[in-house]
Parts: sequence; C-alpha cells; structure tokens
Amino acid sequence: MIDAEDIGGVHIKYLYHCRRQLWLYLRGIRPEHLSSTVQLGEAVHDTSYTRNTPVDLGAAQLDFIDGAHWVHEVKSSSRPSSADQAQGRHYCHRLHRVGIEAQGAVLHYPKTRRTHRFPYTLEAAAQAEADIAQVLAVAALPGSPERLARSACRGCSFTDYCWTE
Repeated sequence: MIDAEDIGGVHIKYLYHCRRQLWLYLRGIRPEHLSSTVQLGEAVHDTSYTRNTPVDLGAAQLDFIDGAHWVHEVKSSSRPSSADQAQGRHYCHRLHRVGIEAQGAVLHYPKTRRTHRFPYTLEAAAQAEADIAQVLAVAALPGSPERLARSACRGCSFTDYCWTE
C-alpha cells in the first residue's frame, strides 16, 4: 500500500478532481496514455519553458524551481483550479521536508498567458498535511468512491471505467 512519502502531485490533483479517479490510479489503473486531453497537456508542458530543468523528488516531479525558491508549474488548462493550487502546495510541502524553504507556487497557464502566485504559508502547510491524510484515507477504502456527475467527467481518461455499464 502507499505511504505519505509515495504521494506525488498526480495523487493530489486526483484527490481534488475526483476521488474515484484517485482510487483507481492508486490501484494501478492508468489509462491516461489513451486520453487526448492528457496528450495535449504533455505537449503544452514539453513546449513551454523549455530552458528550465524539472526537479525530481521521487514520487513528485515538479516543473522547475527558481533561485528565490518558488515552485513553477506549467498547466495546460486555461484557468486555475483548486487541484492546481493543491498540487503546487504539495510540492512546496515536499521541498520543505527535504530542507528547501520553498516560498510558494507559481502556476503558469500558457494558453491564456497568465500566471498565478500562491505563497506557502502556515495554513498552506497544514492543508498539505490534510491533503496527504485524505489521499491515504482514499487509498484505504475497500471499494471505489461514487462517480461524479457525468458532466464533470468530460475529458477524463477514466470515463470508460466509470460509465460503461
């Protein structure tokens, strides 16, 4: 089973987007390679901010960190979501755990040429811990959580699993 050190950004993103998606992902069901939305996201990532080096933290891989210790994440969507912010917060938390005093997260949205900056505060640190606990709680569930309303599943690579009767 998974422990706190194994939790990466994808786990946190799925926690905020859909707990069923998280539960399936934790059990090795990973159809993302079949999704055109995921492929678009990878293309945006691969063609944006190419001069920066990704940072590998084991379970978490962040796009880059600048000299002032701000975590930078490139997103393929056109507007920020709570999942994006939670992912940035999680990366800051991971950096703090290895002794790097991350200042916060800067989320880049190339489609709209916007950036959003979220400082890493004591409240953010507490929420990052709570998010980890929630991922572990979903991991411990014996059965999958309920699916979302179908309208919330648009573009999800797990749609076939959830909606094939």
